[in-house]
Amino acid sequence: MFKKMESFFMFLAEKVGRNKYLLSIRDGFLVSMPLLIAGSFFLLIANFPIPGWTEFWGRIFGENWTTFMVKPTEATFNIMAIIVVMAIGYSFAGHMKVNKIFGAAISVVSWFLLMPYEVLVKGSLLISGVDTNVSGIPLKWVGSSGLFVGMIVAFLAVHIYAFANSKGWIIKMPDGVPPTVIQSFAALIPATLVITVFFVINIIFSFTPFENAFNFVFEMLQIPLLNLGNTVWAMVTAYIFVHIFWFIGVNGGSVVGAVYNPILQTLAAQNLEAFRTGEPIPNIISQQFQDLFATFGGAGSTLSLLIAMLLFCRSKRIKNLGKLSLAPGIFGINEPIIFGLPIVLNPIMFVPFLLVPTFNIVVSYIVMKIGLVPYPSGVPITWTTPIIVSGFLSTGWTGAVLQVLLLIAGVFIYMPFIKIMDKQFIKEEMKEIEDKDTITEEDLSFDDV
Repeated sequence: MFKKMESFFMFLAEKVGRNKYLLSIRDGFLVSMPLLIAGSFFLLIANFPIPGWTEFWGRIFGENWTTFMVKPTEATFNIMAIIVVMAIGYSFAGHMKVNKIFGAAISVVSWFLLMPYEVLVKGSLLISGVDTNVSGIPLKWVGSSGLFVGMIVAFLAVHIYAFANSKGWIIKMPDGVPPTVIQSFAALIPATLVITVFFVINIIFSFTPFENAFNFVFEMLQIPLLNLGNTVWAMVTAYIFVHIFWFIGVNGGSVVGAVYNPILQTLAAQNLEAFRTGEPIPNIISQQFQDLFATFGGAGSTLSLLIAMLLFCRSKRIKNLGKLSLAPGIFGINEPIIFGLPIVLNPIMFVPFLLVPTFNIVVSYIVMKIGLVPYPSGVPITWTTPIIVSGFLSTGWTGAVLQVLLLIAGVFIYMPFIKIMDKQFIKEEMKEIEDKDTITEEDLSFDDV
């Protein structure tokens, strides 16, 4: 059974791991992530989860001090889709064997070609008192709401560009011309073809009730996908697959995350926008919910397992492994436990390895749904941030308490299973000691005398 399961999931992991579309999306978000985290520091300072924090510093720096602090956040989060589209186009062009820079450029240009250059100004801000559309780039579409259109456009634009290159539809320059000039002229016809295609697409959408491609994709694709992913059962299902992959020795987070993380990151961006503007946070399920409340210490929430190993086990093997793995486990690194205990292909640990993260997800969702703990704010907090600190920064002190309670519950779920392994290891260690104490014929040999 284990061989069949391993064969199936290894095949699936290999297919997902080599998929150029999923790899490009992953790379796109990886490029934006350090910028978003850097911008979030300033937002966190302006909205630190301590009562009276804003008012205290307002008496020192003035009432408008938060306006200046969130400027770096606006410079990153409000244009995050531009960064992601550019990075996806760059990465995908590399997979399609065409010039990466032009792949990134044509992706952004095509995306902007479909964008409506209108911004709604509320009547309360105008002398006329009537809502009016004015020319401008809408921040809604260059932020999280435009991500799905950007992904589709980047893939289609680079595909058309690569098709033109493969057909030899390029302008060739004579020998002796600088390479940059050659590349520039070689991109002229493919780029023109891409722009023409998206120009026609934009005209077609202008005759539909949606008026533009952004409205169409947002209403017909993005909202349904987000609604599907924004459920506790979607996350539970995703995490079951994550841990099955880890059980056979494959990094489940990388495989499943390539599909599910773009949805979580979009939901997190919606939370952050609401948090920044002071509106109610809309989503429980988000990137921060996954990183901060589903598991502690890595896949399987093995920080609970480590505590159980150190408190309740007597075998030297488990005790020593627990001591060596505790420090990295606090920061979310648990490969020593996954492969050293091991958990991989260990039927004894399979049940708690799946059960503890599922328990964490369901309990956290219920507790937040009934209002005992606030929804995650959407402020990016790195997955290596230790628990209590991460929970406090994302949801306040109640989130930190929730993390501690879930950690303790995980210890008691893991305890009976690790005790089974502990007894086995104690027997092996005792047998090894007995074998050393037994006198054999070899011990009585006088050959060396």
